[in-house]
Amino acid sequence: MFVIGQQIKSDSTLVDKDGNRYPIKVLLDGKLWMIANLNAKIPNSYCYNDSKENCNRYGRLYTWESAEQGCKSLGEGWRLPTSDEWWQLASRYAGSMQDSTAIRNGSFKTLLSAGTSGFKALLGGGRDPDGRYARLDAHGFYWTATETDSNTAKFYNFAKGSQALYQQDEGEKVRAFSVRCVK
Repeated sequence: MFVIGQQIKSDSTLVDKDGNRYPIKVLLDGKLWMIANLNAKIPNSYCYNDSKENCNRYGRLYTWESAEQGCKSLGEGWRLPTSDEWWQLASRYAGSMQDSTAIRNGSFKTLLSAGTSGFKALLGGGRDPDGRYARLDAHGFYWTATETDSNTAKFYNFAKGSQALYQQDEGEKVRAFSVRCVK
């Protein structure tokens, strides 16, 4: 358990309005993170290939705006993490080497579902604006709260092929990606 200011942070479970349960954990960056993908059913959120089984396994995919709404719906203080918060998390789990390549490669392995961090990132693919789904079990795309411009926002990409975690700047906000919330 960690105490930050007057707020107590500890590993626990969070329950959304649909009754979905999410383990939450204080990670090395000192923040409380969901360690499962958001699965709250809200407008502009989707199950990969419209399959409930995929929602149960990977969580739902959200447009950028619905991602922000989904995190806020979890209660006071819950929100979509910024790009800087994702980078801080990745750098804490990258090992002793701290250049950007080492962070991308080291954090990929430790933050994945089989990794040692407990973060349990999944390769849930994504949904294009035209409704096509792609890259299941090949990429895990995660929104950040950091906007690039009015139409795009930054996201993080767990790329299985290159075994690395990349920050990407041009995520069209109408695409649907996975979500982890932070407090």
